[in-house]
Amino acid sequence: MTDPTPADPGFPELGLPEMLLRTLAELGYEAPSPIQAATIPALLRGGDVLGQAQTGTGKTAAFALPILARLAERADSDPRPSALVLAPTRELAIQVAEAFHRYAAHVPGFHVLPIYGGQSYGPQLAGLRRGADVVVGTPGRIIDHLDKGTLKLDGLQTLVLDEADEMLRMGFIDEVGQVLEKVPASCQKALFSATMPDPIRRIADRHLDQAEHITIRGRTTTATNTRQRCWVVGGMHKLDALTRILEVEEFDAMIVFARTRIATEELAQRLEARGFSAAALHGDVPQNLREKIVDRLKRGQIDILVATDVAARGLDVDRISHVVNYDIPYDTEAYVHRIGRTGRAGRSGEAILFVAPRERNMLRAIERATRQPIEQMTLPTIGDVNQQRLKRFRARIEAALQDDALASGRDLVQQNLEALQVPLEDLAAALVLMARGDSPLLLDEREPQAGFERHSERSQRRDSDRSDNRLAHRPDERPAGRGGQQRDRRPGRSSADHPERAPGRGPGPEAGFVRYRIEVGAAHGARPGNIMGAIANEAQLGARQIGRIRIHDDCSHVELPVGMSPDVLKHLEQVWVAGRQLQIREDTGNGPPPRPAPSRRPPDRDRKPDRPRPARNTGSKPRRAPAADDRDKHGSAKGAEGGSQPPKRPKLKRPPRTRAERKQFLSGRKKSGD
Repeated sequence: MTDPTPADPGFPELGLPEMLLRTLAELGYEAPSPIQAATIPALLRGGDVLGQAQTGTGKTAAFALPILARLAERADSDPRPSALVLAPTRELAIQVAEAFHRYAAHVPGFHVLPIYGGQSYGPQLAGLRRGADVVVGTPGRIIDHLDKGTLKLDGLQTLVLDEADEMLRMGFIDEVGQVLEKVPASCQKALFSATMPDPIRRIADRHLDQAEHITIRGRTTTATNTRQRCWVVGGMHKLDALTRILEVEEFDAMIVFARTRIATEELAQRLEARGFSAAALHGDVPQNLREKIVDRLKRGQIDILVATDVAARGLDVDRISHVVNYDIPYDTEAYVHRIGRTGRAGRSGEAILFVAPRERNMLRAIERATRQPIEQMTLPTIGDVNQQRLKRFRARIEAALQDDALASGRDLVQQNLEALQVPLEDLAAALVLMARGDSPLLLDEREPQAGFERHSERSQRRDSDRSDNRLAHRPDERPAGRGGQQRDRRPGRSSADHPERAPGRGPGPEAGFVRYRIEVGAAHGARPGNIMGAIANEAQLGARQIGRIRIHDDCSHVELPVGMSPDVLKHLEQVWVAGRQLQIREDTGNGPPPRPAPSRRPPDRDRKPDRPRPARNTGSKPRRAPAADDRDKHGSAKGAEGGSQPPKRPKLKRPPRTRAERKQFLSGRKKSGD
């Protein structure tokens, strides 16, 4: 196993041809990364390679440069593909194909062809007929071309599996196995993965021949040149907090990660309404439109990209200086992939994480997984915002002073001074008011704090109170729990912090949540798990985003995050649970209180005194069952004189409830002579 040290050689010592070294110098590559220094010589030697390294460490160049070096030495022009690269997503396939194109700037006659789903077959078939040296594709579309016979692998010399663990997670592992079965036995294979789960290791053991293991160990799983910060804010205050960041932070381009497709579209629209150039990117965006959005981002026509995890995977744009986790990811791996969109190839980056008060456990899990502390952001003040606005306004003035049309503007000002007979300062102030439009240039610092500022301060005070309480109480002095004399109240909260409690509705919703009423309850067979599962699936919410659920007889109450999209709520109205539509609506507390759910106590405790009870055996000796010869032909026990007795009424397990049960009970009572 190879684990390169910091004293790795430079690119000239790796054995690459001169034309590739010239390209690397033009691109500004000074020294190889650890994965490149270890992988390039191994692939140039012709052996199989099993590489394990995190994303963003330079794996693409590690396998692309050896492939191009072999193609540069090839004398004939074989139209068959010489190398095949499998990538888990179309975004990564496009990125790898673009990297090959950059590195092959001085390789004559080189052609690379990306093949992926979501694109029409026409251009792909034309490219395969024309001939391609390297094919980069997703497993599903590659299998389609292999089945159709439009892609031939008989001349393949190198096969690369990039981000194999991601292929496993996305369910492509069977397609990968099919491709591996179709490549020639002499084909060189390279497998790269950030992690090595058992299925990936089994594939490597089966298809790689005496592979050289290359592992790049790092102290952390995130780039050290990416500064990570967090801001405790939630619900409807998140948009205001994001706007404040956009006003104060100096960024070139930014990716804002949201959790759902609807959230990306809604957030992009709201940012555009506030004057920012933003666009949404999610899995339902058509491929041609996606390529246009990414191209606009690269050209600087879009500054903010609001995206989901799947849509942003493989996205590599040099302009991205900031990543904002608007919605906290469900797992730590997703967080690492998100912030890996910035701080790449030695560049510095900024990662900002929004954390709701209920999501602090996930924040601590991220810190443990990345082994890096995430610092609390300093709240920008209104003065900071005004300072940045003045700075941008002066920049616009300086740009206008350099304009060639400044002379005509000066003449226009002079004409208005003579016509209006006002001082020059008043005219300039009027022009400033015209330039600002409907929104004021500066915010009033005397205005009360914004809601998200007050929310953030309360969260920080609550954290401080919790820390003080943890220090003040030893483990044996914790308040008693259930069954003790003292309830364990959360530090920093008192009964006065709860909203007014409506009869039958329980305590008010927690901070950052809104209580909704749904028209399904215990009488309809609803359970908390049914309600949570339906809402989580249909609204694409995580379990941590759904608050308390209270089941009543004819309805239920559920707490959902503040700021739920009206479209999502409208969709939830039609969702079915226990045979009824939810008909969800915000619970204002003005309607009649819901009926309590039926008691779960045994029915005997609820038995009314006037209900007839089954006969009991009060004798001192237990009755024995009559023997077989003591019964008549109908199975009834015989009396003392040998006559038949009526069958005894069976003892009821519970009192009769329905009219039919009472009728049957009374009928049996008359027959028995009671």
